[in-house]
Parts: sequence; structure tokens; C-alpha cells
Amino acid sequence: MTAELVNILEPGRGGQFLDCTVGTGGHSQALLTAGAQRVLGLDRDREVMRLAEERLAPWSGHFELVHADFRRFTTELDKRKIKTLDGAVADLGMSSVQLSAEGRGFSFRRDEPLDMRMDRSTGMTAAEVIRDISEEDLADLIYRYGEERFSRRIARAIADTRVREPITSTGQLAALVRRVVPVRGYRRIDPATRTFQALRIFVTQELEGLDEFLRTLCSRLATGARVAVITFHSLEDRIVKTVLRELERGSEIALRILTKRPLRPEAIEVARNPRARSAKLRAAERLS
Repeated sequence: MTAELVNILEPGRGGQFLDCTVGTGGHSQALLTAGAQRVLGLDRDREVMRLAEERLAPWSGHFELVHADFRRFTTELDKRKIKTLDGAVADLGMSSVQLSAEGRGFSFRRDEPLDMRMDRSTGMTAAEVIRDISEEDLADLIYRYGEERFSRRIARAIADTRVREPITSTGQLAALVRRVVPVRGYRRIDPATRTFQALRIFVTQELEGLDEFLRTLCSRLATGARVAVITFHSLEDRIVKTVLRELERGSEIALRILTKRPLRPEAIEVARNPRARSAKLRAAERLS
């Protein structure tokens, strides 16, 4: 949704922009091409950062990339004495490169180690979570983050299996989930999709502190500056929608929502990238 993003943020006005989740650099490139004077980009995935560095090399004097979680953006702004932003974007979804990269364990399309860490230098892997968490907590996790109604059945199957053998690969886990989730009629998504989503969200801590991050981000916008947030599942979108509405109605920050309904990708974009079909873009403007 790059065109929609540029249209909303209006980087042609110049100024300092923040790309909270650079990924492979597509949004930062679009902002710089459209006139942003400077873009500070953050990402916690060193492997995709290398791709962004190559892509954005022509703008080296106007772009800076930092290895950091998006929730640490205030620290990075303060280090550079940046008080206010002229625009910000947070694309909260996983990039196609991350999902399709071998050895990351985000997808079950290949049989590979169950990792799912965004930063592979720290934190528990998905395999370790499955090994160590109690059956009850595992069921709650799959229900909460995957919105999977068969979560208890899946957790029971995992608990029974791990007693006999460790569950360490994506193929192993996907096959197990498919065995226990009943299939009635046509299913648009693979039965393992929701369980994989739940584990990924838990391992990467995607939702942790998201509401506070948005409030703080909006508070750092200059008057007239805009923020755009792209989500890819209902849990993220619900948080973004709630926070923006609360800020618009409250007196804490004078904010105006620009997207009463979230923008969705055009059919041509979905045809080119099927993963974009679930994307939603919400935006707001700082009034004072």
C-alpha cells in the first residue's frame, strides 16, 4: 500500500520522517523519492536490514538505519536530538522476505527448524516455547493470539506428542495441527495458520506495548504531521483503532483520524502479493 501511504503522509513537504519498521526498505524509499528530507529507520531483524541498506544506499545522506525495536524509537530520537516528527509509518506485518526466508521457521510451506525469532541473537524459539510451556498456557496462547477455537484440542495433541518426541520443525507442528483440527467443507486458510500466527506473535512479542507505543508516537508528531499504521491481523488492528479513537476523543493530544474506515489494498496489489489481502491502513493527523 505504498501509494496510499505516500498520499497520506505527504513527504513532499519535506522534514524528518520515522519508519518504525523498515523491513526491506520499500516505504523509506518511497518517502525519500517523494521528497522527505530525512528518514530515520528502525528494525530489529538484522537479516532484512542488509537488504534495506543496499536498497537505500543512493540516499545515504538522507537515511539512517538503526538496529532497534520500534518501541525504542524515543531513545533513538532523543540520541539525535529530534524533538518532533513530520511524519511516521509503522508497518506491523511480517515482510514477504521474512516469511519466505529459509531457516526462519515463520512458514510451514517448508519443513525447517521452529524458530520464529525476529532477532535470532536473543529470546526463546517457538520450539522452546512448545517444549516448556504448560498445556493450559499453550491452549490460552493459541486461543488469544491465533483466535483458534480448537486451541485446547491442539494443545492436548502437542502435550501428548512432546512426551514421546520433541517438536522441533515446522512440518512436524503443521502436520500435528492438521490431524486434530476438524475440516468441514471449504477452508480458505490452512488449518495450521492460526497456530503458527499465535506462536509467532508470542515469540516476537508483536502486541506487547503496542498501545503505549502509538500514544507516544502521536505525541512526538509536529502540528500537521501524520502517522500511518499498517496491520495484518485483527488483534493488531483492534489496538490501533482503539488507541486512535481514544486520542481523537480525549484532550491528551489533539488528533484527527483521517481514515474513518481502514484503507485496503487494491485488487491488483493483492494479485501481485496475496499476503497483502489482509492489510489495513489507518492514519491520523496531529492538530496541535
